[in-house]
Amino acid sequence: MNILLPTDFSENSWNSISYASQLFKNETCTFYLLNTYRLTIYGAEFAVPNPSEIRLMETIKDASINGLEKISQRIEIALYNPKHTVSQISSFSTLTREMDEIHKEYGIDFIVMGTKGATGASKVLFGSNTVDVLNSVKCPVLAVPDNFDFEMPKEILFPSDYNIKFNESQLKPIIDLTNQSRVNILHVLYDKKLTDQQLDNRNKLEQIFKPISYLLHTEKKQNVPEAIEQYLLKLDINLLVMINNKHSFFENLFFKNKINEIGFNLSIPFLVIPSK
Repeated sequence: MNILLPTDFSENSWNSISYASQLFKNETCTFYLLNTYRLTIYGAEFAVPNPSEIRLMETIKDASINGLEKISQRIEIALYNPKHTVSQISSFSTLTREMDEIHKEYGIDFIVMGTKGATGASKVLFGSNTVDVLNSVKCPVLAVPDNFDFEMPKEILFPSDYNIKFNESQLKPIIDLTNQSRVNILHVLYDKKLTDQQLDNRNKLEQIFKPISYLLHTEKKQNVPEAIEQYLLKLDINLLVMINNKHSFFENLFFKNKINEIGFNLSIPFLVIPSK
């Protein structure tokens, strides 16, 4: 299994690295530590270099490489696991662009990254980096809240409107995480009954989930964020999973609204799976 771990060398990103190490402790993994950097001069991107800018670039590059080496040593001391191999990638690039390139080159199974809430906010708000990654990266992304203490995901919440034509490869990231776990599939029903297409999609979902433990839940005519928040508490959920499918409620819920209008508390890890 190949896991990409972006880091800015903060304790927040270390927390997500620690989470990934414990989540995949029984798996043979290669962890790719990634740090990206850019050089901005007076508000403009680094373009034609002069000697002082070249020296500054070398300083930034050295700081990135040294920072990755320190994180690798910290993993070796605090999180040693003979099943885990750590590689380092320092790149002069944007985070999302480099993630796409690494995903293509190494066949990344998961990206695990920290997401820090706004100070004093009652709801966890995604930072701009996390939102960019969730929007653009074609790979499952596991966002770990700041200061979240590791818990093996025993109860997983998977909200769905059943408007997705599910396939096994799309749902594999969920199945990979269900060792001694249960998936709670939540549907909010607005009409009197499901359409024929929704029924077909739900049946396909159940067929794919047949080898694992799962339960179906239906709530009628309820606000989707409120229903999710209710089930997070009621079932003691410790992993929320959604598929980012175009034209689904996921897109409406997260990316057509302002980030500070997200209607439920994301105090647990959140796995986002691209639709394709």
